[in-house]
Amino acid sequence: MISIQKINFPEKIGDFIDFPHSLYEGDPNYVPELYIAQRDMLNPAKHPFYEHSKLQLFLAYKNKKIVGRIAAIRNNNHINFTGNQDGFFGFFESINDFEVARHLFDAAAKWVKEEGLNSVLGPASFSTNEIFGWHMDAFDVPPMISMGYNKSYYPEFANRYGFTKFTDHYAYFINTKDVSEKAIHVSGAFEQRLKSKGITIRTVNMKKFDDEAKKAQMVYNTAWEKNIGFVPMTYNEFMYLAKDMKTIMDPELCYVAELDGKFIGFSFSFPDINQVLNGVKKGRLLPFGIFKLLLNRRKINKMRVVVMGVIPGFRKQGIEAVFYAKTIQYAKKNNLIGGEASLILENNDMMNQALKNLGAFVYKTYRVYKLNV
Repeated sequence: MISIQKINFPEKIGDFIDFPHSLYEGDPNYVPELYIAQRDMLNPAKHPFYEHSKLQLFLAYKNKKIVGRIAAIRNNNHINFTGNQDGFFGFFESINDFEVARHLFDAAAKWVKEEGLNSVLGPASFSTNEIFGWHMDAFDVPPMISMGYNKSYYPEFANRYGFTKFTDHYAYFINTKDVSEKAIHVSGAFEQRLKSKGITIRTVNMKKFDDEAKKAQMVYNTAWEKNIGFVPMTYNEFMYLAKDMKTIMDPELCYVAELDGKFIGFSFSFPDINQVLNGVKKGRLLPFGIFKLLLNRRKINKMRVVVMGVIPGFRKQGIEAVFYAKTIQYAKKNNLIGGEASLILENNDMMNQALKNLGAFVYKTYRVYKLNV
């Protein structure tokens, strides 16, 4: 007998957060989310998402045991920006039992429909600005920082329930040793040409972090606004994310392109902290997880280009090539074996081709689904 229970923060929130730990127990590629970060994300008093939108959490039970979870999400900024009456589902996890998944999807679809919306997109934890998509392949490869990880049977469950593909997003991997040296040399010429136009590329100034983040938010909301499924981030949302990432940021991996003091592009990459977090039991940094985090950071040998964008009017001038070249040079200098660039929308021809030119290859595909309700 499967039953679905609505929960609201803080009721059973620990059960909701901890369920994946038992589900993925024994999986060497599973990386637990940090408990405190997940709790804050689901706390309406903590996360700026709740300033404009809302969600409903559900737990699935079978024989009095938790066997699944899901969130139904109403993102009013997405609705207002796109004009589409879409809801989202996110935070989905389930045992390998389609009936459990069906009950969870039913609960989310029903809630979204009761909200007056006519379709469900997902998986997405709030929107495509956070972790989103299920990877369709490479289930033997652990996720990098801020990337999702899922059971191989989830896409099958989605198809069986009636979801169809909405968008695919690519994760590229590039081995440092395989990088085209020609691409790096050419970037030097690009940078000189950019300087002649008054465009400079520099690292982020950590002493003026809040001001830098504010400028980056403006670029982010402009550079991605034409992407399918995109929704602008509010100032509070962007600053929340930026301050969260600041703790692991290496300014030598974060670059901005500037013209007359105005940001026209940026590229933020991060060491793959997941290589350390996979050893933090149940995502608890206290009392001992913090020591593992600090002691093992030196073992990190990969990185991820988390976000890179240039505003319209300044694309195809070599800014992106310089960003990539500087990131690769950092990798070589710090003996990193390689890195990931993700998530690249399948129809973003310019970014896809730029990565291929560097010698990168698609090693994971993440899919977002849609269901009419």
